Amino acid sequence: MAANLLLPINARRLEGTVALITGGATSIGASIARTFCKHGAKVIIVDIQDDLGQSLSKELGTDKAIFVHCDVTIESDIENAVDTVISIFGKLDIMVNNAATGDPHKPSIVDNNVADFERVVKVNLIGVFIGTKHAARVMIPARQGSIITIGSVCSSVGGVASHVYTSTKHGVVGLAKNAAAELGQFRIRVNCLSCYFIETPLSMNLLKMNEDAKSGVYSNLKGVKLTEEDVA
Repeated sequence: MAANLLLPINARRLEGTVALITGGATSIGASIARTFCKHGAKVIIVDIQDDLGQSLSKELGTDKAIFVHCDVTIESDIENAVDTVISIFGKLDIMVNNAATGDPHKPSIVDNNVADFERVVKVNLIGVFIGTKHAARVMIPARQGSIITIGSVCSSVGGVASHVYTSTKHGVVGLAKNAAAELGQFRIRVNCLSCYFIETPLSMNLLKMNEDAKSGVYSNLKGVKLTEEDVA
């Protein structure tokens, strides 16, 4: 049975909206789903982690959140997810391109291989392109919408994570800028949120370090440690 997570109606900033969140079953994506539901949105959680996605849908309430299996590297999966949103709710107000992956951190470029590079690009960059494309497909006729891509500190600086992760996170900023330039005429906002380090399973795997080092990295503001909820 889902807990009552709704804020008072006068405090709900997303009442009546419909949002699709890729990589929404865990971590930052799940926090975004919880926050959106709290503010009155209907949420479509898409992910390849079926059990976790179904569990989150039940936690939030199946009247507020539904789960759709989706691999963001497969265009037909994203197309189906967006079409499912339209068939159930009749519109898509917010698209959150959150799904991402990493690779084994090899500081020397000569130790990196093409297969790992291509795998991460497919999820982190091509997946965002496909998500943006199909969100725009249904938002343009509606002449409204918001497309949000989750970037990273690696979207603006180098030397922090792997070559491919940094490349893809720079890439999504360029994609967001270009899409914003095109889609603004349709009253569609496109933004890329590039937060500092958040302690997630993905970032912990990307940055192999001891506890003292982790504390310094994740708490760049003195005494403040950013969380997934801060991003949401």
